[in-house]
Amino acid sequence: MAFVQFSKVSLAFGDRDILKQVSINLQTGSKVALTGANGSGKSTLIKVLAGLIKPDDGERAIQKDCRIAYLPQSGLTHQGCTLMQEADKAFEYGYELQKKIDDLGEQLQHNPPNMQALAQQQADLIQKLDDSGWYRRESVAQSVLLGLGFLRSDFDRQTQEFSGGWQMRIALAKALMTGPDILLLDEPTNYLDIEARNWLEDFLQGFPGGFLLVSHDRYFLDVTINEVYELFNGELKRYPGNFTHYEKVRETELKTLIAAYEQQQQEINKLQDFITRFGYKATKAAQAQEYQKKLEKMVRIEIPESLKKMHFKFPPAPHAGRLVLRLNGITKSYDGKTNVLDNLDLTLENGQRLVVTGRNGAGKSTLLRIIAEQDSRFTGEIIPGAGVKIGYFSQDNAETIKGSQTILEYMEENAPLELIPKLRDLLGAFLFRNDDVYKSLDVLSGGEKSRIALLQLLLRPVNLLILDEPTNHLDLHSKDVLLNALRDFGGTVVFVSHDRGFIQQLATQVLHLEPGHAKYYPGDYNYYLEQTEKGGESLPLSPAAVVSTGSTTPSSATPSNGEPAPRNAPQLSWEEQKKLEAEKRKKAKTLANLEQQLADLEQKKSELENRLADPAVYSNGEKAKAVQREINELAVKIEEVTEQWMQASE
Repeated sequence: MAFVQFSKVSLAFGDRDILKQVSINLQTGSKVALTGANGSGKSTLIKVLAGLIKPDDGERAIQKDCRIAYLPQSGLTHQGCTLMQEADKAFEYGYELQKKIDDLGEQLQHNPPNMQALAQQQADLIQKLDDSGWYRRESVAQSVLLGLGFLRSDFDRQTQEFSGGWQMRIALAKALMTGPDILLLDEPTNYLDIEARNWLEDFLQGFPGGFLLVSHDRYFLDVTINEVYELFNGELKRYPGNFTHYEKVRETELKTLIAAYEQQQQEINKLQDFITRFGYKATKAAQAQEYQKKLEKMVRIEIPESLKKMHFKFPPAPHAGRLVLRLNGITKSYDGKTNVLDNLDLTLENGQRLVVTGRNGAGKSTLLRIIAEQDSRFTGEIIPGAGVKIGYFSQDNAETIKGSQTILEYMEENAPLELIPKLRDLLGAFLFRNDDVYKSLDVLSGGEKSRIALLQLLLRPVNLLILDEPTNHLDLHSKDVLLNALRDFGGTVVFVSHDRGFIQQLATQVLHLEPGHAKYYPGDYNYYLEQTEKGGESLPLSPAAVVSTGSTTPSSATPSNGEPAPRNAPQLSWEEQKKLEAEKRKKAKTLANLEQQLADLEQKKSELENRLADPAVYSNGEKAKAVQREINELAVKIEEVTEQWMQASE
């Protein structure tokens, strides 16, 4: 049984203890998650396990011939060969064994005196080479690459042509293909879409060796690991069971500590408040100094950063009409040849939480940029509803946050004047506490920049949130609080995420994209999974989110009920096609007219509601009654037109 064992390992950077008397044992069959707050030293511990960092103290024992594969969070690039040639480098171990076998073969040809021993050694190596999967390396490489989302057409591409995220997929593929005894994976899911994550889950479940991984995807952890190690204040503690079980045990375990922490925080705030208010008054100066000494001597209680949860709510969503957005015939191509989006129609209704899924390159981010009005180079039209105000988040937002300004200065510069007094509280809710607000933007991690970009969405009220991977770089607890805020949000949400648990708890509809093709599923993510597992077709049952998949040839056309057309369906004559197209245009025009009526009625109703809030109106009983009467009449009319719109949509 292969193993890597550490006993009482310690490591310090300057005056900070990263690891204090840490012990851990990884062996064949170990399925371990390593957790802890951002900055707690998880990546450092993995590097120590991999032998890349030498500890200051402690013992490290590794079984002879135990092979370890390590994948860092980021930073790996490949160039100078094709994808398959790079993948073949993962089998270096086999090439080394083959060379030893050949060398022994040459020695045996000369009838050495120790021929029997050499022959046995060669036989052992041949058996070891066979067990390593060496003779199946090409099929193994293809299987792993395809599982992680590469296409067969990618196999002959030069590795330098792949983007940073795909470079890390190459590195992950190589780590898996080496057939190691112990796998050390630091955030392996960061650059994977859902399909690739599902494949990796299956791979790890069947992996015969042992592995330790860091991930912020709770679902991924729950289905792959059976024990958790938490790194907190340099100390490592083991919890058997999956990640959800660990969280429950840890929550119970820390209740007393959290109560003591909160009580101490209240005392600290009172002392600091007294010092601030009376420190310069002669009658209170001595007492203030005593309180200051008490603060300095106080042994501060610390709790895991993961338990200092973000608490926030989006501002109330401004009033918007029932119809939020309509996309007609959206087509997008980057090279003028292949359409990423092809004649896509989409109607969003107020209150929906639509997740856009699909493999990388299917057009998810492209669609979100178009909806968010960040990309105007497309054909088709976008018709926003009355009163729609858009808030947009993507990783690109986070990447633009840089400079020598402090976090606080940056937020003050971008915040409305009335919110500036509340910025410290908002930053605290996003885990930027005390002196953290004075950090320079240039020293922030990707996760910290993402939290700032999300915080910026709080500053101005919107009613349509467009979120492209909002959970990337957030820890598990921050994801939970963001999830709760989005579920309580009074507007409409369109989002992309590769976190399955996040999607399952938020999405109410699913739009699945494939290059040039789209399918709509009028239910939550579990419904989507059921339909795809059954091989069922998507069904545009909801008039609030009707999706057209673009024009198709008669042999592959899909009727509006979502069922494939029979292969022997009769071809329409030119006259029949022309008549059908005319009917389609007439119905589309009727639908557009009804939508415009609804938008106008909603706008009038909104204006009247604003009038009702005017003191000159609500303080006058007669005027208030008259305005309210008009509002009621409009509400009835809106219901009537909505009913007509629904019938026309069906």
